[in-house]
Amino acid sequence: MSLRDALRIPARDVTDEAVYRDRRRIVAGLAASGALGLSGCAKADAPAAPPAAKIDPARMRAGFTTAEPRTTWQDATTYNNFYEFGTGKGDPSKAARTLRTRPWTVAVGGHCAKPGRIGLDDLLQGLTPQERVYRHRCVEGWSMVIPWLGVPLGDVLKRFKPTSKAKYVAFTTLADRAQMPGLGYPALDWPYREGLRIDEAMHPLTLLATGLYGKPLPQQNGAPLRLIVPWKYGFKGVKSIVAITLVEHLPFTSWNDQAPDEYGFFSNVNPNVDHPRWSQKTERRIAGTGSKLFADRIPTRLFNGYAEQVGSMYAGLDLRKWF
Repeated sequence: MSLRDALRIPARDVTDEAVYRDRRRIVAGLAASGALGLSGCAKADAPAAPPAAKIDPARMRAGFTTAEPRTTWQDATTYNNFYEFGTGKGDPSKAARTLRTRPWTVAVGGHCAKPGRIGLDDLLQGLTPQERVYRHRCVEGWSMVIPWLGVPLGDVLKRFKPTSKAKYVAFTTLADRAQMPGLGYPALDWPYREGLRIDEAMHPLTLLATGLYGKPLPQQNGAPLRLIVPWKYGFKGVKSIVAITLVEHLPFTSWNDQAPDEYGFFSNVNPNVDHPRWSQKTERRIAGTGSKLFADRIPTRLFNGYAEQVGSMYAGLDLRKWF
């Protein structure tokens, strides 16, 4: 067995190992030795977006749903990552009961004409929730099919009138030790933060989710407001959002900062770019519980199967360098 094959550990073990190791110390040491050939892309601004391509409305709507079997409510709400409530897959469904989701406010600021702190109901006022049945692909190699309920992020951002300097959108999650016991573990530099390029944020597939399976979001799934970007790995979907900031330069993102050789800023699903410790060519679809949690492996598709809808945003971009 080659070293590369030996490092392709089972996806169910990935989270605990990543947290167990002192990742920041390891990454810093490798960077100092020049071993991280890709780490430089974490420091520079990502390439500018190409001119917007017109996509046929029917093709766009085709991305709003899928006929693939849906993951069960039980599995989708008990097998997930939310480190603020623990590093085990089942931890959030138990520990997140302490999360208070009302009242809830979101601070919107940066390069926009109408910044402010606004209550959740006012933030979404007048926008009709839509159901979107999206594939969800975790960077660890497992996947789900989930019927989300939410509103397009672009419709929300337009209300704050972004200026021409708004090249990126930064997101910040709640970080309250009284409600989130996982914050006591130094897994990441809290609060959890993520970001998108402005064209990605405005894309019709990008959703601010408030529910799933026709019900309000459970605490463990990111209540009351989380980001869904179905063509990117799941960790891009920041949960329990408290701040949205329009910025000019590449924003800080938690996992890219923690391990830039493993988690790029774009983090588009790409079977042709392996994670340094395992292959991304296939995935295990959640299809059961307990010892039968996973079905057989299935091929992973570029952009998680949404290439027709989003591929034009990355025209000419080296998808290996800007992973």
